[in-house]
Amino acid sequence: MSGLKIVFMGTPEFAVYSLEKLIKSNHTVVAVVTQPDKPRGRGKKLSASPLKASAELHQIPIILQPISLIDPDFLKTLKSLQADIFVVVAFRILPEAVFNMPPFGTINIHPSLLPKYRGAAPINWTIINGESETGITIMQISKGIDAGGILLQQQMKIYPDETAGSLHDRLAIMGSDLIVDALKRIGNNSIKPISQDDTLATPAPKITKEDCHISFNQHAAQVKNWIHGLSPFPTAFAFLGGERINLYRVQLVSNKSSSEPPGTIIKSTDDELFVTCRPGILNILQLQRQGKKQLKTAEFLRGFQVKSGEKFS
Repeated sequence: MSGLKIVFMGTPEFAVYSLEKLIKSNHTVVAVVTQPDKPRGRGKKLSASPLKASAELHQIPIILQPISLIDPDFLKTLKSLQADIFVVVAFRILPEAVFNMPPFGTINIHPSLLPKYRGAAPINWTIINGESETGITIMQISKGIDAGGILLQQQMKIYPDETAGSLHDRLAIMGSDLIVDALKRIGNNSIKPISQDDTLATPAPKITKEDCHISFNQHAAQVKNWIHGLSPFPTAFAFLGGERINLYRVQLVSNKSSSEPPGTIIKSTDDELFVTCRPGILNILQLQRQGKKQLKTAEFLRGFQVKSGEKFS
């Protein structure tokens, strides 16, 4: 079968990988739907989403940025495109009027092995919870959050020192390959959805500011998972001497308990910063003062004096 006519919906960098792969395929992306431009930075200038920037670069003829997904004019325009299928990557919750519109329905690229980690932040929670594997699911969009039928899945091992950022990039590449495979099978009518087992579902809710404030009053391995699971965004932090310090990478040094309270710096040299947990000890590898650059510990300590006995809170 010849390629499908696709309307592609998404917003962040994760979606860009799949859009660019589809542009190079035998399918035709007739339009992109993304978030309205948002004010960013000190000047509050309007800034396009990563997906819009990519769509403009590749001269996608139609870029839609609806405020409301049930706006009659938007729905009319969407229907007039006569797409065969909608592909969604990290976008908004779609109304039935949208996801039921094309003849082949609407499919989604989700970065977890559904039904595990349904929700807004599957990559973050995968690392936070110390999983050893994850993957990509291509699923049908239906009622319910990430609860539609599964079309394809592919597994991926998680590295011991993986961060959400590195896992994000690897999964984005995997997802871009898998969506091309899925669309080929859909076009050939050689794939059928498999219903999810809702009893196995686990949540992956949006990360809150409270989630990002790290407590060292837990096992060092768990603290490491929290820091890496929030790196580089939305970013773990703790306070040192009244100043917020962002934490990006750490190394597990010991599982043994320390006599010092959790969060205490027990070693501060030119390039090492050891902090106690309950139990265990971590070496902080990358961190950042608010408003400053992210630095490796050696560079950080050249401009910010830290003494043994000081305490993160």
